[in-house]
Amino acid sequence: MRFRAHDVAHDCGGRLVGPDVEIDGVSFDSRTLRPGQLFVPIVDQRDGHDFVDAALDAGAAAYLTSRPAGSGPRRGTAVEVDDTLAALMRLATARRAHSTAQVIGITGSVGKTSTKDLAWAALGASRRTWANERSFNNDQGLPTTLLNAPDDTDVMVLEMGMRGFGEITRLCGIARPSIGVVTRVAEAHSDRVGGIDGVARAKSELPRALPADGVAILNGDDPRVVAMAALTEARPLTYGESDGADVHVTSVVLDHLARPTFAVTTPLGDALVKLAVSGRHMVSNAAAALACVCAVGADLDAAVEALAEVRLTAMRMDVVRLRSGATVIDDSYNANPTSMRAAIDALVAMPATRRIAVVGVMAEIIEPEREHRGIHAYAAARGVEVLAVGTDLYGVTPLPDPDAAREALGSLGEGDAVLVKGSRVAGLDRLAAALLDG
Repeated sequence: MRFRAHDVAHDCGGRLVGPDVEIDGVSFDSRTLRPGQLFVPIVDQRDGHDFVDAALDAGAAAYLTSRPAGSGPRRGTAVEVDDTLAALMRLATARRAHSTAQVIGITGSVGKTSTKDLAWAALGASRRTWANERSFNNDQGLPTTLLNAPDDTDVMVLEMGMRGFGEITRLCGIARPSIGVVTRVAEAHSDRVGGIDGVARAKSELPRALPADGVAILNGDDPRVVAMAALTEARPLTYGESDGADVHVTSVVLDHLARPTFAVTTPLGDALVKLAVSGRHMVSNAAAALACVCAVGADLDAAVEALAEVRLTAMRMDVVRLRSGATVIDDSYNANPTSMRAAIDALVAMPATRRIAVVGVMAEIIEPEREHRGIHAYAAARGVEVLAVGTDLYGVTPLPDPDAAREALGSLGEGDAVLVKGSRVAGLDRLAAALLDG
């Protein structure tokens, strides 16, 4: 989005210091900032104000600052505010009012980012579409995504994360979605909201926020999600394999890399969908994406063609065949019990003589020992060997770190299939990168 420095000062309740320059988008990272953007120094574990000079050197048109006016000379154009993150959210809220784009909010315990990626591709085949980079789905990432949308955007697809009650409501206040997708309610961040019923309550904040003329896209295979139809004024649109789903999936078949093909019946017509991504659980995410196409009234045939080519955000069901003949599934970005079982199912679906799951801790779940032991049992029952890294919660002697796990795997070859999965704190992306480089 393009706006001027005086717009920033007005929208944020700040004070403009310096020339009234034109601005094109925002960035909170001086390393990836594009010339012409507004630099937003976030004060967190590090103080982003320390990188203002680097941002200006990289071509920032202006910057926010909450440092006192007497703390040093101002260089370039600054907008003085009390709190830079709060100012970023206020700016995004105000600029959203100037956009005519339809906004689709996506939340859920699992599948948010994959559904966002699939919807972005499906909608982008016939509409000018914008979406979050990676998992920019919080108070910092969502406003940044919105403010970086091109001015001619038709549809924004905005992933919304949840780490407690009220967060999705706050994000909806910024983005004002007219369409909302809830993918699944599962044990993710459950320790923050008192268990899975609290997760359902927090996720329901998205359909509750939708307008009466909006559309609530709900997973018809999840009873907790289906129940959210009673909590929204918006029109419900269900998807899934359950009878009666508005976007109804049948005849799911997996190929040798666990890539699904399925038939789907939608309000816009019928189609045969072949996905370029692995995992049977991706069928549900693709059905949600097609429900978005129906809600917007985009081109169904073009969407189906796009889904046959789409790639997901890195470290999510990346399936790579190594030169040695071994297969590696890099799903190391995050993990909870539901997504862990789905990834194990994908591993089992691939032809192999030896299947190994290298797993790290599943963080922020309310009954960690029970859930981790359950995953070990689930894998063992399917003939999958479990190597745990950095945690003894799975009930096996853990390896101390990803380097030790790489050594324990030894030489991988034809017939070997390895899944790498854990929450971000486990750092298993390092192992996945080492395997793929090897």
